[in-house]
Amino acid sequence: MSTAREQPIFSTRAHVFQIDPATKRNWIPAGKHALTVSYFYDATRNVYRIISLGGAKAIINSTVTPNMTFTKTSQKFGQWADSRANTVYGLGFASEQHLTQFAEKFQEVKEAARLAREKSQDGGELTSPALGLTAHQVPPSPLVSANGPGDEKLFRSQSADAPGPTERERLKKMLSEGSVGEVQWEAEFFALQDSNNKLAGALREANAAAAQWRQQLEAQRAEAERLRQRVAELEAQAATEPPVVGEKEGPGQSLEQLEALVQSKDQEIQTLKSQTGGTREAPDTTEREETQQKVQDLETRNAELEHQLRATERSLEEARAERERARAEVGRAAQLLDVRLFELSELREGLARLAEGTP
Repeated sequence: MSTAREQPIFSTRAHVFQIDPATKRNWIPAGKHALTVSYFYDATRNVYRIISLGGAKAIINSTVTPNMTFTKTSQKFGQWADSRANTVYGLGFASEQHLTQFAEKFQEVKEAARLAREKSQDGGELTSPALGLTAHQVPPSPLVSANGPGDEKLFRSQSADAPGPTERERLKKMLSEGSVGEVQWEAEFFALQDSNNKLAGALREANAAAAQWRQQLEAQRAEAERLRQRVAELEAQAATEPPVVGEKEGPGQSLEQLEALVQSKDQEIQTLKSQTGGTREAPDTTEREETQQKVQDLETRNAELEHQLRATERSLEEARAERERARAEVGRAAQLLDVRLFELSELREGLARLAEGTP
């Protein structure tokens, strides 16, 4: 076919499918990658074709007739039946916009083919109908222009006669038997490869995140163990440190010992107060002042002991609260790890199911 006789008027890229001739139900992909699909106009014969080449082989060589119908079966997939080629072609596009452009151009070419047939039947001059031939002009493929006489059969003109009723009924039956789910799956087949790569990347990221979570869990467990040891040390110190009588008594005394000491000091204070009250009438003023000073010292010492008791209680409460927080944090970390491991397991199962379902 020479470029002077047949020129491309519209081109796009899509994944090409053909109906399985054996089952008349499943789609057979023409290749793993998208191919160039073009509308060609033969000015000599006034014929429009849809042509797609895979290497040196014509995957699609379909003459557009007024009886053809292009059907959108999903947002990115469309199909049409070619009774002369005895097959059904399917195209999977990268976006809905590409599908819409191809469908609109199909309708324009179909209308142009109808006008060309009417003029041919009326005996009028065969001229190219108004079709907007300047849109999406592309240079002719070297593979198309390089075909020799032996390959001319790939682009020979098809008869413009309409298919017979029996042939139309057979094609309608063939289309109706196809499962919608299978058509949509076949249409998205080329997208599953990209999805598979993305899922593999997600799996690697999940494995890295799981390793990081394990490290964090180990660090939290070590911190929790350290806190438990610290709490045990504080409890042991509070229980085993002996009381020291004198001004340097520390907060390490047990609660029971401090309470007993406070009670004894209270009793001593009461006794001294009663003695002080009984000796008010005594003439010895010096002894009374010494007794009052002793009472004040005991009250001061009692206040200090009470302060030490409250400080010890607060320390123990803080230690218990810190231990509870550590336990709660360890529990939350364990729960978070369980959730992450469960999500990772679900992701692996999804990948396994996807790998089983991918041909």
